[in-house]
Amino acid sequence: MRQLTVTIPDDFYDTFISFFKHVPDVSINENTENAIPIWQQEMVLERLKNAKPEDFISWEDFEKEMDKKWL
Repeated sequence: MRQLTVTIPDDFYDTFISFFKHVPDVSINENTENAIPIWQQEMVLERLKNAKPEDFISWEDFEKEMDKKWL
């Protein structure tokens, strides 16, 4: 047996699953444990699109700020 991970569009999901349910010896494991909701993905993309360069800081500056706050 082989194992396969597939990413498909939401609107094709039902068709895809219904096809594979009829194939002998196929098990479908719907791992949604780490799935990020579409609304949240869209929100992040919108924020990135609207972000300005001055909104970002370097990793080093971030580490310094965290060290001041927590150490």
